Amino acid sequence: MSERQANNPLHGITLEQIVNSLVELYGWSEMGKRINIRCFNSAPSVKSSLKFLRKTPWARKKVEDLYILTQKKNGMESELSVK
Repeated sequence: MSERQANNPLHGITLEQIVNSLVELYGWSEMGKRINIRCFNSAPSVKSSLKFLRKTPWARKKVEDLYILTQKKNGMESELSVK
């Protein structure tokens, strides 16, 4: 089971941490452009976004995928700056 979790990039990260990280990086406006859902475009807040994302699996998947992509991109930039 630990092998399976080691391959899970979201293991130990809460949905709230994901949303906060993406908002800090992109802001609500850019998030709304990248993932066109009302909770990012109309009076956005972390609380309302979490409520919607917890009830809507397809939207949550899009947010998680964006977070994973962002983490991979940031990791690659870190590796390049070390070399």
